[in-house]
Amino acid sequence: MKDIDVLIEALPYIKKFHDKKILIKYGGHAMIDKESMSSTARDTVLLKYVGMKPLIVHGGGPEISRSMEKLGKEPEFIQGLRVTDEETMDIIEMVLAGKISSDIVSELINHDGDAISLSGKDSSLILAHKQGAKKIEGSDEEIDLGLVGEIECINYKLLEMFVDNDYIPVISPIGAAKDGSSLNLNADTAAGEVASAVEAEKLIILTDVPGVLRDPNDPSSLIQKIRISEVPQLIEDGIITGGMIPKIETCVNAIENGVKSCHIIDGRKKHSILLEIFTTNGIGTMIFE
Repeated sequence: MKDIDVLIEALPYIKKFHDKKILIKYGGHAMIDKESMSSTARDTVLLKYVGMKPLIVHGGGPEISRSMEKLGKEPEFIQGLRVTDEETMDIIEMVLAGKISSDIVSELINHDGDAISLSGKDSSLILAHKQGAKKIEGSDEEIDLGLVGEIECINYKLLEMFVDNDYIPVISPIGAAKDGSSLNLNADTAAGEVASAVEAEKLIILTDVPGVLRDPNDPSSLIQKIRISEVPQLIEDGIITGGMIPKIETCVNAIENGVKSCHIIDGRKKHSILLEIFTTNGIGTMIFE
């Protein structure tokens, strides 16, 4: 009977999100661990078969750094941001578009989902320009991160063509500059921009933490729901800190641009996507207007 109860609980959500686009940002453990990637891919295909329209944007920071080290190039970061010269950009493209994207597509196809790998350069999917020099926090010094891009626009019609023909697009966060060169993009930011451009119902960001915690050492202190109006105070109080700030800012920006809700969930937890979408309580932090 418990299995039946699960299905009954899921039914209103299946109805509510039928035919809606769901943007999932693959990151962290859900991409590194083979078993987790397979499970996440299967859950993504399940969304498609119950009538939703999933799209994927993926990151790949740790894999990029590992590949750089193998090729004898030292990764360089300033305040957690990767410095990207031409050689680094070549490695980023090779890892993101050449390996990770095709690995995800293979897993989706393995679970009977039609999927296609797209770089942000394909048909100018993600047009971007080079980011200007940025001031270092707490200093007047400015830094140039190199070939790091800021997104200008998304070719949403290309994505809609694939989605309407039952494909799951798997997008690498590489921007196309007007001169045809490649730019390194923040994967969370790219996911938010794509979600807004395709008018996604939800943006789901898979991470290696349970969500936003009041106490980082206490998983039971999870904040299940946050209104975007509450975000500045949570940042000021030091509850949203470090790497969670850009993720939350991505969510706020996506909601302000038409995405109905954003979810930061633990990709290490089995079936986390399904638990967040199809159960009343969910498992992560939901950000909404």
